[in-house]
Amino acid sequence: MISFDTSSYTASILLFEATSLALTGVPVNTALDKSSLLPGALCAVLFFDEHNGQDAVLLATFPNGSSGLPTPLPGRLTCVAGYRQINNDTLPVNTTRTYTLTGGGTGLPSGCSGVLYTVIFTSSTNNASIQLAPHNTTLGLYATVGNLAAANTTFSGNGLLPISSTGQIDIKALTGTCLLTLYTYGYIS
Repeated sequence: MISFDTSSYTASILLFEATSLALTGVPVNTALDKSSLLPGALCAVLFFDEHNGQDAVLLATFPNGSSGLPTPLPGRLTCVAGYRQINNDTLPVNTTRTYTLTGGGTGLPSGCSGVLYTVIFTSSTNNASIQLAPHNTTLGLYATVGNLAAANTTFSGNGLLPISSTGQIDIKALTGTCLLTLYTYGYIS
């Protein structure tokens, strides 16, 4: 592939066996996004008419031999099997804890920039809530969830949260001590 035009969702491609023949304006399969359509990638093209090279569609991209596919642009969402990161951790009121989410069997690679998460917590205190943020950032600028309507109730919610470059997040309990569980099931590259 030579280039991809996001405004028309078409690509310019160089035919592999005829290196001097380039096709422009080739429609792209809408199941592909721009993070897959990188210059230098090999592509699978379906031609509908052998006499008209412009009557085609780009179906897929794949690595370019031993050099591999260029690194996808940041921002790609990848879903992984759910993984329990935190299991019934007691978080005292006004206490901030740091948790590492990447590596090991988590399915989350180091270097990812965000995670899809589900958080569940309970508290014996009315109006309890928690704050989540990338490690060493201002907690109030990211996710604040909860505000339990009554004591001894449970909150469950999910979201997308940036993480630090070291794969860590901070969680702080507000108003009351919380019993906390956190699952991750995807990441942003």
